[in-house]
Amino acid sequence: MSDIKMSRNSIKVMPGALVCEESKLRGDITIGKDCIVHPMATIIAEAAPIIIGENCLIEEQASIIYRVPFDKVEDKDNIPPLKIGSFNVFEVGCVVEAASIGNNNVFEAKCFVGNKVTVTNGCTIGAGCHLTEEQELKENIIIYGSNCQMREGLSKPMPQYSQMDTLMKILPNYHHIRKPSVKGK
Repeated sequence: MSDIKMSRNSIKVMPGALVCEESKLRGDITIGKDCIVHPMATIIAEAAPIIIGENCLIEEQASIIYRVPFDKVEDKDNIPPLKIGSFNVFEVGCVVEAASIGNNNVFEAKCFVGNKVTVTNGCTIGAGCHLTEEQELKENIIIYGSNCQMREGLSKPMPQYSQMDTLMKILPNYHHIRKPSVKGK
C-alpha cells in the first residue's frame, strides 16, 4: 500500500441543517446551521477539513472537492481547512475546488472552479463557465458567457430564502435526513 493517509469520515451537522443521507460526504466536514445538502451532492475533504458556513444550498449533483494542490504535496500536513462562508449557492452539476470561498456567492449549473481560484464575496460564476487560471475574484464579480467574460455586478446575489424554505418542507418527505450531530445552543 502507499503511505497516503486516508482521513476518516467526521461529519458534523449543525442544528437546523438539512442533509440528505443519499449525499456523498467524505472526510472531515462541518455543515453549518440552516444549510441544505441535496441527495446526490458530493463533498470531499481530501486535503484538510471543509467548514461550511450557515444558510448554504448545495444542490443535486453539485461537487465541492478540497484536494491537495500539486505544489503542496510535500507539505500536505500543513494545509489549512477550506472555509466556505455563509449564503452560498452551489447549483446542479457544478464542480467547485476553489482555494477559498467567501459569503453570498452563486456557482451556477455545470460551472467549474479550479483549486487556484479564490472567490471573495457576492460573486456569480455563470452556467457552464470554467475558471482554471490562478486568480482572486474581487467582490461582486460576475463571470458569464461562453468565453467566461467578467464584469462587476451592481449588487450582491439575493439569498435563496423562499427556495430554501420550500426545500426544508419538501425534502424530508422524500429522503432520509441526517440528524444534527452537534447540539444547539
